Amino acid sequence: MSERLEAPRYATMRDVAALAGVGVKTVSRVLNGEPNVSDQLRERVNRAAAALNYELNVYAGGLRRAGARTNAIGLMLESVDNPFSAAIHRGVETVMRRHSIVVLAESFDEDPGRERSVVKDFLRRRVDGLIITTVSRDQAYLSAEVARGTSIVFVDRPAVSVAFDSVVSCNFDGALIATRHMLQHGHRRLAFIGGNQQIWTLRERRRGFLDELDRWNIECPPAHDVTGLIGEEEARLAAHAMLDAPEPPTAIFPTQNRLVVGVVRALHERGAQHRVAMVGFDDVELLDLLDPGVTVVAQNPHRLGELAAERLLARMARKPLALETLRVPTKLVERGSGEIPGPYAADAVNIPRPMGKAGRPRGLSS
Repeated sequence: MSERLEAPRYATMRDVAALAGVGVKTVSRVLNGEPNVSDQLRERVNRAAAALNYELNVYAGGLRRAGARTNAIGLMLESVDNPFSAAIHRGVETVMRRHSIVVLAESFDEDPGRERSVVKDFLRRRVDGLIITTVSRDQAYLSAEVARGTSIVFVDRPAVSVAFDSVVSCNFDGALIATRHMLQHGHRRLAFIGGNQQIWTLRERRRGFLDELDRWNIECPPAHDVTGLIGEEEARLAAHAMLDAPEPPTAIFPTQNRLVVGVVRALHERGAQHRVAMVGFDDVELLDLLDPGVTVVAQNPHRLGELAAERLLARMARKPLALETLRVPTKLVERGSGEIPGPYAADAVNIPRPMGKAGRPRGLSS
């Protein structure tokens, strides 16, 4: 017997009419922008709708019964044309298809305003739940959905200031391992190429990079620590600038799939791909076919999507679960670029890491 999935409780026009002390037809005329309604009535209806967090139902003709399920969820991703986002989407679909639930996906393009617009659009369509990636530093705008009973799960980036489950990669651990790998191969002048540090995942990767350098008592000069980059071309130009410096890096760590491609282009344009080591964060199709193959810290976006979907279904079934942040491990995939020996390769050692609880190296997540 399948689980009973509950729909969130949305306010209806009848609720708005009762609070405003008017008829349902008056509410309909006001909310649909029809003429011949007094300013006083219009204000009363709008005030009541705002108080109830009412959203006009674009499918009202087909959903007469309050609490009816739509058998659809909303999935908000950074960009549906990014291979990483596409793999998350596929993971969500894999799970939801078994339950005959349609996945409606939209991009927010790292725009906080667009993020809120997409969420509002999903809610107007009365989706049964949301899986969202966010760029906002504060998601308090979702607080009303808690009272409404909307099931929400965050994917790739954790919830901040709101109480929802999250499914994320082990970004800190992956960056730490990548940095250690380059250090162990004899590199001491390492460069970091990163994106928008307002985004949690990218901050975590930089934190892991700097943390490992600190444990080896190595500093990263400002010229080798470049953040805020967007897309392949900016990463390509940043890599060229680093290689032109008086003391260029002997190893580079680009921390996003599109930044990885930009750095690969720069190294090949300079004929430096066999001389300058590189470990990228995120795998990209065909990187294994290059010479040398590109060593990466690989995430598992499909698994991120599956776990987020499974968690959302559990929330929609009102299972008594504690709030949790689920972490999906990353792994280092050695292909050649990250194993290029550095100037100190002959002296490279595996510096012991301070041990934490239960004998685990400090700084690694469980």
